[in-house]
Amino acid sequence: MYLTPDNLSELAMRLTAERKRQGLSRAQAASVCGVSPSFIRDAESDPGRCSLVKLLLLATGLGLKASLGGWQGDPEASAE
Repeated sequence: MYLTPDNLSELAMRLTAERKRQGLSRAQAASVCGVSPSFIRDAESDPGRCSLVKLLLLATGLGLKASLGGWQGDPEASAE
């Protein structure tokens, strides 16, 4: 899944589906992923309002992979 501002609802559906597939309540998923149950609710209903760091904690905590593509050159060199 390529993540864009336009498909955050798909991200929400995938996060919800994975949590349910694992048989986890929101509270259980929150405990496993190191976030609050209210964050799980927010991520599943409106991920556009959530921090990227916490979304990554949730996704990786559920065993999902996240990656960034399209890097050009050395990011250290462009920061100078």
